[in-house]
Amino acid sequence: MIEAGTELTTGRGLPRLSERAATLGVTLLSVCAATIVASSIMRYMFVTTIDLRVDEAYYWTWSKQNVISYLDHPPMVAWLIRLSTSIFGDTNFGVRFPGLLAMLLMQLLLGGIAWRVTRNLRCVAAAVLMTEATLAYGLGMAKITPDVGLIPCELAMCWSLVRLAQSNDHRWWLAAGFAGGLALLAKYTAVLLVPAVTAFVLIPPWRREQIASRHFWLGLGIAVLVFSPVLYWNAMHDWASFRFQLDRPPQVKDWSARFLLDFVGQQFGLIGILLLPIVLVATAMVAVRGYRDREPVSILLSTAVLFPLAFFVRHGLTARIGDSWPLFVWPMAFACTAINLNEMRKLSQPSPLARIAPSLLAVALVTGVAFVTAVQIYYIWGTANVLKKNDPIGKEAGFAAVAAAADASRNAVGAGWFATTDYRIYSQLRWHLRHVGVPVVQVNERRRFTGFAEPALEGPVGLYVAPRDDPEAAILSKTSARLQPAGEIDLTWRGVVYDTYVFQKLTDWKPVLSPSPNDPFAAAHPH
Repeated sequence: MIEAGTELTTGRGLPRLSERAATLGVTLLSVCAATIVASSIMRYMFVTTIDLRVDEAYYWTWSKQNVISYLDHPPMVAWLIRLSTSIFGDTNFGVRFPGLLAMLLMQLLLGGIAWRVTRNLRCVAAAVLMTEATLAYGLGMAKITPDVGLIPCELAMCWSLVRLAQSNDHRWWLAAGFAGGLALLAKYTAVLLVPAVTAFVLIPPWRREQIASRHFWLGLGIAVLVFSPVLYWNAMHDWASFRFQLDRPPQVKDWSARFLLDFVGQQFGLIGILLLPIVLVATAMVAVRGYRDREPVSILLSTAVLFPLAFFVRHGLTARIGDSWPLFVWPMAFACTAINLNEMRKLSQPSPLARIAPSLLAVALVTGVAFVTAVQIYYIWGTANVLKKNDPIGKEAGFAAVAAAADASRNAVGAGWFATTDYRIYSQLRWHLRHVGVPVVQVNERRRFTGFAEPALEGPVGLYVAPRDDPEAAILSKTSARLQPAGEIDLTWRGVVYDTYVFQKLTDWKPVLSPSPNDPFAAAHPH
């Protein structure tokens, strides 16, 4: 699609922007590039300054094991960490570097999609700047999660399908299948993109042509082949990972708006009070036009947003929605917003909404970038604790002191290993005491560690570490374990106490690291 008023070259027929539009587009791209450079520097400082959060340390422990998949997630996040730390070492930067790289890849692919569809540099700049104007990505991509693999891979798949739609070259199905398989290898929620691809194939007039193409089926086969390590691991372990993800019982008996309202409020915080309604309205408008005109790219991108959001809304009526679940959705919404902005600019008689849309988006971008920058400054250089006990980073930022105190207590009681019933404590102890070399064992939920090398627990004495009033500690009453108080410490950050951890000398029992499948110590459940 070409912006109204664009001049065309002779010969190749490629769009050539007018001098004024070209100058404005180059200026906006320069501003966009400067913003990305400045924000990348801030993210680097955040990455190297703030301690690893619980899940980041957990994924790091995975990277130390020679297994092909895991109970909680597919393996890509562990593979990325292992590659990164082999280059940069077991440091904050080494663990989190894939997230910094994924942010740049996301912006490159998102800008590529916007350019392919609109041929408008202003729309490209807007699409890319939306990632910098949201906490979900401007700050969130500094954290290593499975989404840092999922997001670039899903965008690569969509970019390939855009190329397919514009060229009608069915060989792009091969690239789309490869990227789609990688997306599934990163996170299971990639399956929620299947309806978008299905609609892309079946709703436009080309459905018979696409289904009859051998490249379509080869692309599907490539996706399955790339995902096959996860399929093999599950087949060898009674489909444990799939069953684990599906085992999410309702948290309320009847429908409740509580979790849904939490989810909506969270999205306003992560995407932006002004930007969130803008991208939702824009995506809806792209969907209406796409399904009305049976236009494949609009159908693909809008459905990749609306179907997963509908799924989350339905889930939110009975259970909590994970804060990272929708992270793969919003980049497609940003692409829809850029496309819709271009379409509204082409109207001969724009509506009031179309006239004010560019200004609203500009305000959302400027205020969003400023807010993300302020939050980064707050965490990197600030000393106050504005959110008190509700601070998501503060809850986990002070564990280095807890780990040091635990190691001191271990030495005091002569323990040769650590034990806990919480994967969070297990992960943080492993990370913060990685140079000490003392084994750490989570005694329960042993299915999380399927195929892991079992540590050697030397000596009859261990140190049990748990939060005060730990609900999981009751499982030890089923054993001969004897626990004696050995100390405690508060987890604090910027003067606020978030939790208290107790240390207990553990004797007369050693954990069974490979219990039978029906053993209570083997059972694991999503948190």
